[in-house]
Parts: sequence; C-alpha cells; structure tokens
Amino acid sequence: MSKPATFTDIIPVDSLFGKLRTCAPEAWQSYVCHDFVKQLGNGTLPEAAFKHYLIQDYLFLIQFARAYALAAYKAEDLHAMRQFSGTVHAILDMEMSLHLDFCKGWGLSEADIIAESEARACITYTRYVLDRGHQGDVVDLQVALMPCMVGYAEIANRLMASSDTVLDGNPYRAWIEMYASDEFQDVAKAEIELLEHTVATRGGHRRLEGLVETFTMASRLEADFWQMGLDLAK
Repeated sequence: MSKPATFTDIIPVDSLFGKLRTCAPEAWQSYVCHDFVKQLGNGTLPEAAFKHYLIQDYLFLIQFARAYALAAYKAEDLHAMRQFSGTVHAILDMEMSLHLDFCKGWGLSEADIIAESEARACITYTRYVLDRGHQGDVVDLQVALMPCMVGYAEIANRLMASSDTVLDGNPYRAWIEMYASDEFQDVAKAEIELLEHTVATRGGHRRLEGLVETFTMASRLEADFWQMGLDLAK
C-alpha cells in the first residue's frame, strides 16, 4: 500500500449514533481497534482465526436476519418497515450468498459451515440483540443491531487510512475492500439515517442513558466476536 487515505468518518457527531459512540468510547474502541482487526489489516492474522470467524459470521447472519424481521414488526411506519424488510431480503438472498462465495476461496463449503455449532460468542451476541428487541421498542433493537454494520464500515475506513495496513499480498484484502466499498458505506449511512427517523417519534435522544447501556454491551459483544477467533488460533 502506498500512501494511506484520509480517514472518513461517516457517523455525524450530532446523530443519536454519534452521541452513543461519544458516550461509550472504551467499548467502541475495543471493537473497532481490536487486535483481530489490526492483524487482518497488516495480513498477519492466522488463517485458522479467520476461517473460524467466517463460519461463525455466516451463522451470525441467520440470527441477524431474524432480528431485522423483528424490527420490521416493531416499526411504526411504512418507510421503516420497508427498509427493515429490505435488509432481511438483502441478508437472506444476497449477503449470505456472497458470504458463501467468499468462503469458497478459503476452502469452506456451505455444508462445512452448517455442520458447525454456534460458538458461545455468537450465541451471546445474537440472543442479546433479539432479547433487546423483544423487551424494548424498535429503537432499542436498532441500537443493539447497528454496531455491527456501522462498525464494520468504520473499521474498513480506519484500515484504509492506517499506515500499518498492507494491501499488497494481504490475504484479507478482499474483505477490507468489500467493507470499504461505496456500496457498503452507503448501507451503513442509511442505517444511521433510519435510526434518526425512528427516534423522532420514540424520544430516542431523551433516553440516551439507557440506550448507551445497550450500545456499550453490543460493542463489547462485537469485540468478543473478534476475540473468539484469536483465542482459537492460540
């Protein structure tokens, strides 16, 4: 990699998501700056760690499709319902297929993946998200869901802007560039905008304290998901 790009922060500081990130800096940093991410960026991540992550990430997507379906049910207007429903469609009919195509390059078939059990880190995170959705309203659920998509967008932007990142010869280059792509970045921005749309009628900015707790836990569980891969490779 020649000269690093300038880091692009897609999260508006005055948005609810921006406020949540500001209120939980340690949890967020533990996620977006995790050693798994750093090793992925410089190409030193053990292959076993990445393959385990790929398997669990596919199983993770199954549960997140359920969570977004729940968000469509919880939504209070057609605009939000359509966007959440579109995300369910994108996960089940596009993202999971793309994920399997990506996995083939690492010698993993769908049969290999489905044969695996969900790791504890995957179960803990996804069931926490679903629990927040069942107990709370659509905003509670969104705040639990969004660190995943928006965090991946920020991670990719951080890696592309880091002088430590090596793209030439990096076996994980395709992963980095996939999440740094304009297409994925636009999806993450749409998630941030949709949260602003839903909080307008649910008083989200006035319930910041409780939402920070959810955001903090979701960010920590994302960090645990990375750590799962590193622990396996030890």
